[in-house]
Amino acid sequence: MRRYLLLTVLALSLAAGAVQANSRHQPPPVSDNGVNTDVVVDLPPEVWTQGQRRQPDCIRCCIFEDRNYSEGSVVKSEGVLLQCARDEHSLGTNNLIWKIVK
Repeated sequence: MRRYLLLTVLALSLAAGAVQANSRHQPPPVSDNGVNTDVVVDLPPEVWTQGQRRQPDCIRCCIFEDRNYSEGSVVKSEGVLLQCARDEHSLGTNNLIWKIVK
């Protein structure tokens, strides 16, 4: 008799657990416009522009105000002339720096 009582209690607790687990995994209600907005994921802008063409990276260039300049280019910033030139103290593939032109 005890064995049957124990099996009945065990079966009822398993059934109650299954019902409770099933009730937690109900789909969220859909809003009036048919869109589920329970989850919002912030994505960086690069995600939306990956399929578009973008300017290829410059292998040997100087960058000033998000624009690429080749060796020998001169720009004026705040009344100072800057020239894109090789850095004699650096070894590498992109050893160009801005130098002040006097």
